Amino acid sequence: MKYTGYCRKSTDEKEKQVLSIDQQIYELKEFALREKIEIVDFLIEKQSAKVTGRKVFGSLIERIEKGEIQGIVAWNPDRLARNSIDGGKIIYLIDEGKLLDLKFPTHWFDNTPQGKFMLSISFGQSKYYVDNLSQNVVRGLHYKLRQGTWPSLAPFGYKNDRNTRGIILEPKISKVIKISFDRFVNGEITSIKEVQNLLTKNKIIGKFGRPITLTKVKKMLSNPFYFGLMNYGKDSVMGTHPCLVSKRNFDLVQEKLAKRDDKRPHTNIFPFTGFIKCAECGCGITAEKHFKNYPKTRGKVEYTYYRCTKKNGVCSQPYLNSLSIETQLRDLVGSLSLKEIWANKLLEMLKRDEDKEIKFAKLELDNLSFSLTETEKKLDKLLEGYLEELVDSQNYQQKKKELLEVKIKINEKIALVRKKGTYWVEPMRTFINEAVTTAKIAHENNNCTLLSQSAKKVGSNYLLEDKRI
Repeated sequence: MKYTGYCRKSTDEKEKQVLSIDQQIYELKEFALREKIEIVDFLIEKQSAKVTGRKVFGSLIERIEKGEIQGIVAWNPDRLARNSIDGGKIIYLIDEGKLLDLKFPTHWFDNTPQGKFMLSISFGQSKYYVDNLSQNVVRGLHYKLRQGTWPSLAPFGYKNDRNTRGIILEPKISKVIKISFDRFVNGEITSIKEVQNLLTKNKIIGKFGRPITLTKVKKMLSNPFYFGLMNYGKDSVMGTHPCLVSKRNFDLVQEKLAKRDDKRPHTNIFPFTGFIKCAECGCGITAEKHFKNYPKTRGKVEYTYYRCTKKNGVCSQPYLNSLSIETQLRDLVGSLSLKEIWANKLLEMLKRDEDKEIKFAKLELDNLSFSLTETEKKLDKLLEGYLEELVDSQNYQQKKKELLEVKIKINEKIALVRKKGTYWVEPMRTFINEAVTTAKIAHENNNCTLLSQSAKKVGSNYLLEDKRI
């Protein structure tokens, strides 16, 4: 069976393309070696998959329809499609028997009804993968991160260096940050407000000439980047950048911050605020309580209404009561849930795949460990030959360099196998279980907080218009 590798990264800046596309190609080649499949060529796409009409993707579909290729290898299903039309084309070609297989290093697929069902979930739930599978976020910059270099915008106190493509200290700001940590440790400073005043005193201010916000100051004092630890997605790597505080002093500051972090409780908690916006003006949706007296029947009755905040001016959208918004969210969340019988079948399939992955990873690790041992033996023999003057210095250095490069590559492969083995299983298991839990939450009563949390998990960008979500 012939496969085509499909790599996509949507950006117009070519210099930002190289690392991302190259890393995808590298990962797919490694995956093809493990799976023993033939990739005849690679197609490179530099256009967003959120809309239809991609030229390279169109040529891929044409080649499949002509029978030139029978399979596709991509990093993740969301590389192929982020819209229903393109996703539907892929599934339709599978149904027609023209596309026989799909391979993904980060996603399970089998050409069965269950496999196509999971694929359709993946196409439709790309937001879930973006939020929860950090590999999708850091994949393009992971190589740079492994080198100990921060791959994004420089944190507060540092600046990006165009020459080295890394980060360097911003002299003025970094000096004050270091002083802030030192004074917090020795007790000269005891509050976030005092750190804000110190920054303002040294003319380190925010936008529009205003002081750095207290939120940003607290974030600064809680950022492990300043003692060398880079947190990017779910990856944590010790960086090569200059540090501003020791790990010990950083921990002391966190202890002091934790003791002072006593938040006042909110008197009014409305579960459906914070994630719904007005479709007309784009402002957030707020809530308020009203009371009405019924002297002859129920007495004083409390009602909760949701409405647009109207912060941008006049807005014609009406208010609606809490029961209406709750009912709509229950219907919406319930429609995106998963039946328990399907979930059990999917979990069984997932367990079988997990067992296969574990066996395969163990076999591969055994082979790599053997290769590593053999390489180390060769290095020992080479050293003995050099010490006994059987090998001259020039040949010794050359051969040693070659063997060390082999050793580094083997260690990288071992780390890759250990990391990738079954890392995708637990997020998928969590996703399936949450899909079942969502159904229960949607049909229960008096659980508005849980309903709100479920709504945030299954969707985003909720808009309210004419009393309808």
